[in-house]
Amino acid sequence: MVVGGLGATVWMVATGQAATVDGLFLCLTALLVALCFALYVLFVIRRAMEASAKPAAQPVKAGAAATKPAPAPAVQQP
Repeated sequence: MVVGGLGATVWMVATGQAATVDGLFLCLTALLVALCFALYVLFVIRRAMEASAKPAAQPVKAGAAATKPAPAPAVQQP
């Protein structure tokens, strides 16, 4: 979509169609679509880089998972 939008804009400028009002709005629309898809691709790449930079989760020790804190005693009102 990014390459298609940029290619369509270049084609319309090269052929002179971008000089008309319809061509101008078509160029702007093609560039806007290309920008939206490019921003999404950048977001996905940045998110993948952040996920790979985080350290791997530490394994849980066997004794740590089995121990639970004792429940608090219930207080009775007289």
